[in-house]
Amino acid sequence: MTQTRPGGWLSRTLQRLTADDSTIDAQALRAEADRAGCEPVSACRKGEVVTVTGRLKSVVYTPRETVPTLEAELFDGSGSVTLVWLGRRRIPGIEPGRSLTARGRFGNFEGRKVIYNPWYELSAG
Repeated sequence: MTQTRPGGWLSRTLQRLTADDSTIDAQALRAEADRAGCEPVSACRKGEVVTVTGRLKSVVYTPRETVPTLEAELFDGSGSVTLVWLGRRRIPGIEPGRSLTARGRFGNFEGRKVIYNPWYELSAG
């Protein structure tokens, strides 16, 4: 007689059927990041050079007195990090809903997780 073990096919299927859309989306983003070999945002630590991938939730131009900045919130299913480009008003392709991979030094500024002036690659689509 075969028993269904916790985390088995039936358990995973029931979880997917009863989960809300945001939970399913977060799981899919996390799986994509794992396949790409990127670190989960939730596991990144201050000072590390990290590679993260996910979907841009928001993009905001912030005019500042000293230097204008373009800020984009990247969500990977485990958490969010703010990508900050100093001295930029706009970057073609950096828009909400777009998927991208970013690499840079992980930091913390005013309680937010940030990567300043990251190298980035836009995903197709």
